[in-house]
Amino acid sequence: MPDLPFEIDIVNRENGFKPRPYQLQGVARGLQLKRFINGDEQGLGKTMQSIATIYSAQKYNNEITFPCLVICPASTKINWKREWEMWTGKKAIILDDKIKDTWHRYHEVAGIDVFIVNYESMKKYFVDKMPEKKPYKSSDIIMNPRVKLFNSVIIDEIHRCKDRNTQQTKIALQIALGKLYRIGLTGTMIVNKPIDALPQLAIIGKLKDEKVFRERYCEGGSGASNLRELNYKLNEFCFFRREKKDVAKDLPEKQRQTILCDITNRAEYNKAKNDFVQWLEEKGCNDEEIARKLRGEIMVRMGALKQISAKGKMNEVKEFVQEVLEAGEKLILFHNLHEIGDEVRRLFPNAVSVNGRMTSEEKQKSIDSFQTDPKVQLIVCNIKAAGVGITLTASSRVAFIEYPWTYADCAQCEDRAHRIGQKNNVMCTYFLGQNTIDEEMYQMIQEKRHIGNTITGATDEMDMSFIDNVVNLFK
Repeated sequence: MPDLPFEIDIVNRENGFKPRPYQLQGVARGLQLKRFINGDEQGLGKTMQSIATIYSAQKYNNEITFPCLVICPASTKINWKREWEMWTGKKAIILDDKIKDTWHRYHEVAGIDVFIVNYESMKKYFVDKMPEKKPYKSSDIIMNPRVKLFNSVIIDEIHRCKDRNTQQTKIALQIALGKLYRIGLTGTMIVNKPIDALPQLAIIGKLKDEKVFRERYCEGGSGASNLRELNYKLNEFCFFRREKKDVAKDLPEKQRQTILCDITNRAEYNKAKNDFVQWLEEKGCNDEEIARKLRGEIMVRMGALKQISAKGKMNEVKEFVQEVLEAGEKLILFHNLHEIGDEVRRLFPNAVSVNGRMTSEEKQKSIDSFQTDPKVQLIVCNIKAAGVGITLTASSRVAFIEYPWTYADCAQCEDRAHRIGQKNNVMCTYFLGQNTIDEEMYQMIQEKRHIGNTITGATDEMDMSFIDNVVNLFK
């Protein structure tokens, strides 16, 4: 992988972090290839690398890459907007029905440089007419002329376009045509056989001859042949992939990331929040002494808000878990409510569990199977039942649908994976309901991580100042 011949001013505006050396090499390779697929293992920062590539191409290479279109799963739209603004300061907008007919004006009038759309909505915004007869080719689709506004496109989870016959693959191909920069992101480019790569290569404009590809790498149909050569050709012309073990020296022992979720039960949450605000006013909780006496009840009511948010995050959780499992990784998933754990097990029936309704023997059986059986990829853990005393080093991925009240308890859960025997850096993912109590609580929890007694887990008691801060959010 090449090194960047110049310095870039990409920096995380939230924490001051700069791209790691291997990420800068990914940007350098992207600037060389222009049309490519970044296949880095999950957790290595493909999103940031693609953003930095598009940004650097225009700022430092004088290539016109904006406006840029991001095509991504619905669950990641908010995070893409946040990442663009956090790393570059570029204004980004998520396409929705309110701007269905006027979105193209936002670049000219409001200075919006990045537009974000989910796979299912591409037709709504970019297609004027679909062919009436089937089967049809992508070139038969009549696209809206406004799609030419974009000078670059990033296609997140591009393996979703592995089936050339689907509508979304054909639309994505038409959107990408003619773009100078076409970047695909996926940790699992080839899900089953080499033929999966064929439509993805077509989208990024690196498929020269479909017939030759099929004959050489698919045994003329949908088989698999000459795989070492295919790997060499991909890496030479349009693909790169790094795994955690390859860049371990650049990684901290433990990383954290948050995924903002647009909760599906917003009306229920808003009602509960308004009821809480009204209750605080009626009880006179502006008075510090009264708030102290009502501390227990305040915690219960805040817990109810957290529970509603947890239920509204399940769509995003489902997509995230599927992506991790499809990449062949194992995952430790923490929750608090039994009904949340039950829902996860309904969605993923092959998962094992550790919760308070199980005997010690049943818990140990789940732990052992997760640790030793390659087929057991997901363990669903109740925070109280599995937060301490067990080892789950078979995975370096930890995720929280719900999370504890204190940093000490968060660290205890994270350290089920981050302990002796762990060979990889540990990535901890927190799902936060956007515009809910989750965001503020997570921020306050993380602010306490440098306080000595919190880090050592000396107490499980929540500091009164923490409750005061949360209460203040609702005054």
